[in-house]
Amino acid sequence: MTRHPPIHSNGPGFDRGRSAYAGAPRGRAGQVPPTVEEGGEVGLVAKVGGRNIWIAVPAGLLCVGVVGALAWLSQPILPATAAWMGDALRNATTHTAPTPEASRTPGFVSAVTSDCRALYPDDLWSELTWTRGVLLSQTTAAPATSAQAIVEALTPEVRVSCTWTADGGMSISTTVAAVSAEAAPIAEAAFIGAGFTCDSAAGLQCTRTEGSVLEEHILRDGLWISSVETAWHPEDYDARIATHLWG
Repeated sequence: MTRHPPIHSNGPGFDRGRSAYAGAPRGRAGQVPPTVEEGGEVGLVAKVGGRNIWIAVPAGLLCVGVVGALAWLSQPILPATAAWMGDALRNATTHTAPTPEASRTPGFVSAVTSDCRALYPDDLWSELTWTRGVLLSQTTAAPATSAQAIVEALTPEVRVSCTWTADGGMSISTTVAAVSAEAAPIAEAAFIGAGFTCDSAAGLQCTRTEGSVLEEHILRDGLWISSVETAWHPEDYDARIATHLWG
C-alpha cells in the first residue's frame, strides 16, 4: 500500500477552500462561499440574506396604521383618564384644611349639600367613580330607608339624593335633607324602635345592618344625612361625608 506524504496547510501549492472543496457549489460570479477552519477541518459558512425593501415598506405602513387605529379607539376613555389624573393631582397637592369653625358655617353646608360632587371629599369621590360599572343618579327623591314611618314623621326637605349603582347588584343611596332642629329626639326614639343602634355624642348617629344592607343616619345642625348601602360598603362612608361637612 502506497503511503502519501501529509499535506500541511502552510505547504506550497495548498489553496485553502479551493483544494479541499473543489467541487463545492459556487456563488455569484463563480465565487466560492467563505469558509472557516475549526479543529483542523474546513466548513462552509451560511450566508444571511439582506432586507427586502418590498416587504419592509408595506410592513412599516401597516404598523403606522395599527398605531393610528389604537389611538382612535382610545379617544372615548381620554376624558375619564383626564378626570382621574386631575383627582389624583388634587389629592397629592398639599393644601390647608378648613378650620372647623369655617366648615360649620351655613353657607358652606348649603353649598356642599346641593350637589352630589360637592357632597363627597375627593378621595371618596375617586373611590366611588372608579368602581367597575358605576353609574350615578342625582335626584331629589326621599331617603331610601326602609323605615318610611320616620320619613313621614320628620317631613324632610330634600336637597339632593345621590344614588350609585355598580356591577354585582351593588348600590349606595345617600340623601341630604333639611329637618327641624327639634327633630333629633323624635328621630332617636323612632330609630331605636325600628331596631337601630344610636349614638348622640356628636349629633345623632343611628345604624342598622340586615344581611348585606347597611343603613346609616346622621342628624346634626338641622340636616339629615341618610345612607343605604347594599352589598357595597366603602370604609367609613358616612363618617367621611360628615367630616367633609362639619370638619
